[in-house]
Amino acid sequence: MHHEVLILGLLVGLVNYLFRYLPLRLRAGHARPAKRGATGILLDTIGIASICALLVVSSAPEVLHDSRRLLPTLIGFAVLGASFYKTRSIIVPTLLSALAYGLAWKFLSYL
Repeated sequence: MHHEVLILGLLVGLVNYLFRYLPLRLRAGHARPAKRGATGILLDTIGIASICALLVVSSAPEVLHDSRRLLPTLIGFAVLGASFYKTRSIIVPTLLSALAYGLAWKFLSYL
């Protein structure tokens, strides 16, 4: 691997992390408003929508190429939706859905 690719990947990862972390850190002292409007609810759901969109875009070519990946992908979607519904966080559902996909793929590969 060329070192330019590694440096670019690290730079993009760092900027992505700061893009998500700094607004939360800067608002840490401010109280969250008690009443949320339609815009607040819409912005809260962007996280799960973006994760689902990334999952569809990244898994569609794999599923079309290898139909055995359809069931693990659907299991990942189900875990993502159910865990987001329970936690209303995006971090834990993302990790759980990746774990569920991996376990389902591994389990089904033994069958």
